Amino acid sequence: MTMLAPARRDFVDASRPAGDNGEATAATYLEALQLLERLHRLMQDLVKDEFERLGRQDLNPVQALILYNLGESEVSAGELRSRGMYQGSNVSYNLKKLVSMGYVHHERCDLDRRSVRVRLTEAGQEVRQIVLGLFRRHADQLAMSGVLDDPPLAQVNLQARRIERYWTEQIRYIY
Repeated sequence: MTMLAPARRDFVDASRPAGDNGEATAATYLEALQLLERLHRLMQDLVKDEFERLGRQDLNPVQALILYNLGESEVSAGELRSRGMYQGSNVSYNLKKLVSMGYVHHERCDLDRRSVRVRLTEAGQEVRQIVLGLFRRHADQLAMSGVLDDPPLAQVNLQARRIERYWTEQIRYIY
């Protein structure tokens, strides 16, 4: 996995108005990208710590997040990959491991025999509940501390969805 290079201090003075050739905007955007990457890594560390605390070393954080994102659905591996955040991991390999460990059930699709559909087993549902509980605890604690109020998290999510839509459009224009 490649990490974004820290923003060069000589690249921009973030205190300058955004109208200065967009340098401040670029610096803020680069900082946001770095924060997203660090948050993702920290989320995986939090999941890892939770499983260690519970004495469960059978799953790595990526596998636990795959189970969490699979949820109640029955999907193809491709759909699961597009839903989740599996930075630096091989989803197919991890799904194969999860099947062999009894967390995921898989079967060939009746309509397209090349496609495999996956869903959680009861053991997979238990892991999903652990991750869900962790996320809910954090949400409650952050809400009580007021961290999620300014700006409101719903606005932050709206901004992130807009960036996601822009990036998706950029990828489409390449092809």
